[in-house]
Amino acid sequence: MVNNLINVLKLGRYKLLIFVIIVAILVFIKLVLLDIVYAGQRYEKNRIVTPWGEKIKAGNLSVDYSIEQTLIDIERLGLNSVNVPIQIDIPSLNANTMCVNLESKNKAVDLIKKLRYKGINVLLEPYPYIQNGEQYETQLKPTDINEWFWNWKQVVLRPIVHDIAKPYKVYSLCIGSNFDQIEDQYNYWTDVANFVRTNFRGRITYKTNWWYTANWETTKDGQNETYSQKLNNPVLGKVDFISVAAYFELTDSDSNTVENLVSSLYATQTYYRHQNVFEELKNMSLRWNKQVFFGELGFPKRNKASVHPWNPLPSNIINEQEQANCFQAYKEVFEKESWNMGFSVFAIGKIDGNKNYYPGDQSVQVINSWYK
Repeated sequence: MVNNLINVLKLGRYKLLIFVIIVAILVFIKLVLLDIVYAGQRYEKNRIVTPWGEKIKAGNLSVDYSIEQTLIDIERLGLNSVNVPIQIDIPSLNANTMCVNLESKNKAVDLIKKLRYKGINVLLEPYPYIQNGEQYETQLKPTDINEWFWNWKQVVLRPIVHDIAKPYKVYSLCIGSNFDQIEDQYNYWTDVANFVRTNFRGRITYKTNWWYTANWETTKDGQNETYSQKLNNPVLGKVDFISVAAYFELTDSDSNTVENLVSSLYATQTYYRHQNVFEELKNMSLRWNKQVFFGELGFPKRNKASVHPWNPLPSNIINEQEQANCFQAYKEVFEKESWNMGFSVFAIGKIDGNKNYYPGDQSVQVINSWYK
């Protein structure tokens, strides 16, 4: 009787040992072979290293993206990175409060898990979704700036860093984007950058919206005041690279040749401004010794795409070739510049009749050819 009990205990101990060994093997496969070795190989395969430095070739996701279409678009456009938005619900343009949309957060995590095993870099961005998406972040102007920034740090950035950026080792985190009305709150933004840097060891960036200068405008010390404020924003010295939403107004024409669009990037034709977009972006890079990244590069598939690139419906006339010509012009001007880190196509991940920025077939060819 005693001997039988001893044998049963020994057998149970052996079974437990075998179970522990199996679990250890599974953990090793998951954490080492898959998460480190396999994923690392995939990231290495997707690196874009050119004679002008390593580049990021990304796509911005529509806030209503589908995971299935995102994966299709990555292959279709030859991307090595994706700008993943986390929807931040803000009730109005003057609100001081906000919250992370849980459905958006959970979908982002599901996508990021899939992107990791494909070796696709994640550029994580808290995306302001104001008044159910009816208002633009460029017009946001809270009534209590102190309360707003506290909430942006504690309610938005802290959980995004803790729950997503750190555990999933994302490539970069955007700490703010296109907040035109409060971009001049320099002390607050540098505080935000320091806060994120303390809690996240990955790359951080700040996305500034496009601007215009004109040679007929009053300048201070030989420099346009709007551009001067952009150029000298101290938060740009706190980030790892500078992101720009590149919706620069280039021409006054319904449609353009690539040659004309290239020329306009050195001297814009709109209102005879003669803005040298190339030179201003290059000077921004030199000012802070940081690479400049086109955090949004998009053109509607319409006539006048170069007139108002920021407008999803600048005309009722569909013109996919004009969209492609705009992408081609940026490619010819910026592709071989070492100070330019790359670009993110606006916008992918969802196709329907309202997605005027989704790249047409001609644009897909241009985007695919970039850095090859």
